[in-house]
Amino acid sequence: MTATALTTSKITYTSANVDWEQFHRQFDEALGLVRGQLGREYPLYIGAEAVSSTANPIVDRSPIDTRVVLGRFAVATGEHVDRAVAAARAAQLAWARRDWRERVTTLRRAAALIRERKFELAAIMSLEVGKSRLESMGDAEESADLIDYYCQQVEDAGGFVRQMANVTPVERNTDVLRPYGVFACIAPFNFPLALSTGMSSAALVAGNTVVYKPAEDAPWTGLKLYEVYRDAGLPAGAFNYLSGHGSEAGEALWRHRGVDGVVFTGSKDVGLKIHQGLSNRWIKPCLLELGGKNAAIVMETADLDAAAEGVARSAFGLQNQKCSATSRVYVHENVAQSFIAKLLEKTKALRIGDPTERDVSFGPVINAESVAKFQRAVARARKEGEVLTGGDRLTSQPLARGHYVAPTIAKLPLTSTLFLDELFVPFLAVGIVAGIEEAIAETNKTEYGLTAGIFSQRDSDIARFFDEVEAGVCYVNKRTGATTGAWPGAQPFTGWKGSGSTGKGGCGPYYVAQFMREQSRTVIDT
Repeated sequence: MTATALTTSKITYTSANVDWEQFHRQFDEALGLVRGQLGREYPLYIGAEAVSSTANPIVDRSPIDTRVVLGRFAVATGEHVDRAVAAARAAQLAWARRDWRERVTTLRRAAALIRERKFELAAIMSLEVGKSRLESMGDAEESADLIDYYCQQVEDAGGFVRQMANVTPVERNTDVLRPYGVFACIAPFNFPLALSTGMSSAALVAGNTVVYKPAEDAPWTGLKLYEVYRDAGLPAGAFNYLSGHGSEAGEALWRHRGVDGVVFTGSKDVGLKIHQGLSNRWIKPCLLELGGKNAAIVMETADLDAAAEGVARSAFGLQNQKCSATSRVYVHENVAQSFIAKLLEKTKALRIGDPTERDVSFGPVINAESVAKFQRAVARARKEGEVLTGGDRLTSQPLARGHYVAPTIAKLPLTSTLFLDELFVPFLAVGIVAGIEEAIAETNKTEYGLTAGIFSQRDSDIARFFDEVEAGVCYVNKRTGATTGAWPGAQPFTGWKGSGSTGKGGCGPYYVAQFMREQSRTVIDT
């Protein structure tokens, strides 16, 4: 399979090849355009029709400054879910019957539109989620690359039609992968475009139709994805947009009897609830990516400058609100003091502020609940160990108007549960280990198994890490991000243990086929 090629001018999460002055000029222009749209009201979209709701709308506020209302978004009810599933069902057969090349062409148009609109999309994400300019542009670029990569999977497989062996001379045997039908797609806030696009485009290119619920904290970005698909020529009903609350619209959607499968990215608790409750009449596909508690190991032979930079980038990019973020470090006792000093230096150099501004790398967390979770973690850390830097809610102006907390590092005993609990806030736990055996054992203690990284110059350490670590995405000596930075066609994003459900992840070569089921066809020539 051909991996998605990087274009000559692109920002990813770990690399950039752009004219920076032009980039910032275009971002500023897009930001001005987007700010001119603030405060509008937006409906649901079911079967390509705008649909209103009598429920109180979601008031989408920026975490940068909660006084800023980005928009008011209609809230879907159970009745809207019924209508959306019915619209998706009505559209599915005709969409599936289209030649696979036509579906690929439509989806590639969507990828092209994302690239055309990437500055507007990035500006919206920066305002809505608190992403830096680089993080938000990486999100937009990945979205387009995900579509192209999944289209390439269908092309490389010839539409997933394969001629099989004949048992007798008079038979013709064909193996075909066919779509399930209607997929519920439930997305998180942290990569509001890339994860939404990746999940939905794989379902769509396979011939399914989709009912999509974006995160409550990112309905605007989700609406822009609906507009991309609409403008790309996706037929009415193939992709339906339901903004709303997870406890009502999300719950009603995945439980709906008319849904043939679920693709979900979010918390482990919600994912396990969906997995356990989805299949009561028969087994339905349930593709889950459920977060992580990702460790970086720093051994005594490590390049400590590279390790400190890699850990700081992965721990504090997007304020640690990535499924792949480094949230714990196990450092060899012989280099612990030197490594921690370098890590603190990198952390204290972060520029904190409005992430829509040029060169700001650290913005707010997503909401007040995350602030409270951060404060609880810091309080535990102060009791159990030592907070080396940070630990505070940032209350100076203008940060007081948003959900800002300080990037925080705590040195803790290995018995602390802060090494095990997923927090999704900028809190990094550091533990001291005696060697590679203890480091891997500590890494594997958590219920999660998404990403992991090691810094070592010793081949035996690296080999043992790959062989024994319980994680689906593994990195060695990655200065640009110890545990983060997966890209379509380069690093399949697969969660083990409590981090996933199928053992095959997004960004990888087996993803699209999971949205399809196998049919064997035998024809006897007469």
